[in-house]
Amino acid sequence: MYYVTKKIEISGAHYLELDYPSKCTNLHGHNWNITIYCKSKELDKNGMVVDFSKIKSKIVDKLDHQIVNDVIGMNPTAENIARWCQQQVPNCYRVDVQESSGNLATYEIDD
Repeated sequence: MYYVTKKIEISGAHYLELDYPSKCTNLHGHNWNITIYCKSKELDKNGMVVDFSKIKSKIVDKLDHQIVNDVIGMNPTAENIARWCQQQVPNCYRVDVQESSGNLATYEIDD
């Protein structure tokens, strides 16, 4: 099995749709640290699991300096951002989204 990991940082804004009072329902910003994990039993014709630049284009180019609510099509919690990222990147099996120091959400698909 081959593994690659890409760490990226995006800046953006979001607001959460919650069923309880919270300041997070107001538009606010974060610098999210996102780690993308990919794996494959076979390498592609270029000898890669997935090109690092493709990971960047599928995540950073779509989310950086955006209102994340307008991009991902679901309530943009850290958990949902992680799931959305996993769905964008070929061979991705896990995504960690650190929203702020000490707050980390992970989405991982079951094999």
